Amino acid sequence: MDYKLLANEILSGVGGKENINAAWHCATRLRFKLKDESKADTQKIENLDGVVTVVKSAGQYQVVIGNAVAKVFEPLAQLADLENTDNQDTETTTNKKENIMNRFIGFISSVFTPFLGAMAGAGILKGLLALFVAIGWLTDKSGAYQIWYAAGDGFFYFLPVLLAFTAAKRLKVNQFVAVALATTLVYPTLVAISGSAQTINFFGIPVVSTTYTSSVIPILLAVWVLSYLEPVLDKVFPEAVRNIFTPLFSLMIMAPLTMIVVGPLGASVGTLLSSGVSAIYNTAPAVAGAILGAFWQVFVIFGVHWTFVPVMMNNISKLGYDPLLPILSVAVLSQAGAALGVFLKSKDKKMKSLAGSSVATAVLGITEPTIYGVTLKLKRPFICAAIAGAIGGAIAGGGQAHASSFTLPSLLALPTYLGSGFTSVIIGLAVAFILGTVLTYFFGIQRSKETLASSVVVNEKKPGNEYLAVPIEGTIIPLKNVKDEVFSSEAMGQGVAIVPTSNIVKSPVEGTISAVYPTGHAIGIISKDGAEVLIHIGIDTVELDGRYFTTLVQQNQKVTQGEAIVEFDREAVKTAGFDTTVMMIVTNTPDYNISVTPDTTTKDTQWVISLAEKNTKNETMDQGEIKHV
Repeated sequence: MDYKLLANEILSGVGGKENINAAWHCATRLRFKLKDESKADTQKIENLDGVVTVVKSAGQYQVVIGNAVAKVFEPLAQLADLENTDNQDTETTTNKKENIMNRFIGFISSVFTPFLGAMAGAGILKGLLALFVAIGWLTDKSGAYQIWYAAGDGFFYFLPVLLAFTAAKRLKVNQFVAVALATTLVYPTLVAISGSAQTINFFGIPVVSTTYTSSVIPILLAVWVLSYLEPVLDKVFPEAVRNIFTPLFSLMIMAPLTMIVVGPLGASVGTLLSSGVSAIYNTAPAVAGAILGAFWQVFVIFGVHWTFVPVMMNNISKLGYDPLLPILSVAVLSQAGAALGVFLKSKDKKMKSLAGSSVATAVLGITEPTIYGVTLKLKRPFICAAIAGAIGGAIAGGGQAHASSFTLPSLLALPTYLGSGFTSVIIGLAVAFILGTVLTYFFGIQRSKETLASSVVVNEKKPGNEYLAVPIEGTIIPLKNVKDEVFSSEAMGQGVAIVPTSNIVKSPVEGTISAVYPTGHAIGIISKDGAEVLIHIGIDTVELDGRYFTTLVQQNQKVTQGEAIVEFDREAVKTAGFDTTVMMIVTNTPDYNISVTPDTTTKDTQWVISLAEKNTKNETMDQGEIKHV
């Protein structure tokens, strides 16, 4: 594959280098902070050979590549001059302010991503050394063991130094001042004092005796505080002496402040997190294992899995082990098993090839190609994998399995799980993989629909069925085409999407308003016959905070079919950079079999959604024009 050509096509697809605020990559994804996401041609990018899919999550525009992501990023960085781009001020060049959660997730991912591979390698090395000692290949006194152990453990011992460097880059402060601050925390003399009965003070102020080696939260808090102090010092000192005096006073102020206040505060937060995780895990380990095993890949899809990384590393630092990592490996193996099930059952050559290669990558801990290319695309295999992960996770969790070192959850991480509960991990992994394969093989592939995640079926109108009118004039499209994974995957339920040509949203049913969102972008309705309907106007339009939306109904208000419920400024929403597609979802989908059909009983064509018994026809409809509602 020509990676430079692919990089050039992706760069063009995201709107060129002038539309990029920042860009980096993780193990499988190119991650962009774009100035204006509406300038990105998502469909063009997704159709490129070498791109698995595009995900918009955590305030990032993510292009999923797979194992070759580094080979694509290298020419991309050169073409886009990313070193200069990354230094731009995102607050002044972006149109939309991110919410706190997105900013936090983006911060965590950008801090850990640069050294994630090296960290995983160091963790596996420590696990292998434990295995070699256990089977008698090495002794912990041998020179080979001590050198290799220093290579593996040294990474985690000086982890605050690495975190300081990447966090400073993210927060745009002097990276070397941040590193100097981190080396203060792990300075041998201070570490020795903390490990002994000695106490020290700073001009009479007692310094809390705490060990910061291998810690995560204290240095991140310290660099965050530094990011506020440094600009103030830059304003105080004239440019002629700023390069010397700003670092000088930064260290003079931050070193004692970190040792006296910020560091102990971060250590206390870390202790609380570890204690909380331990309390939940110890109360019901099998339940915790089942929940994590089932939903871990859902967290990956939405990007929130990064919030677990500092928690897991903090557990290892504070407790000496982490109970979550073995369960996550189970969840990963369940996806590999589901991909194998698709490979064995699928008749589609392209899908069979993709599923086969996805098995290997998932076993090694890279699940994005498996999720977006196979299991989530076909939907049922993803559900099968979640079930298998829940059962395998319950086994691993119930056996009190734990990891002695941090690494990517995968089969390669097995040596780090040696010790208490190791047998339960082996059983959990095997059950998740085998069950994922078997469930997918027998229940995961829909006959003649293996590449159709969300079909729209044409059916005749039948007496006695409940019908929902499409709520707005425009062009109806299958839900699978919506550029939002939550809707396109039908995770919230089945329905349709409409590219609107009107500004008035009308009630699709006679019923009661069950939910009115303050931002006006969504309305919930319960029909008189019990259908729970969600009308969602636009994608990510909650960020507009109600601008351009006028709600015409109130909570618990009775409405008739066709009654206006929301008015919005479609052009203004589009100009603000948001997709205006309107989604109508039946959230209690399991109670119905849903189809889209033209109502031939009216003089002019009216599209309606039928909540009926199982359809007898299998004609698929890609799109249609709505005449009236």
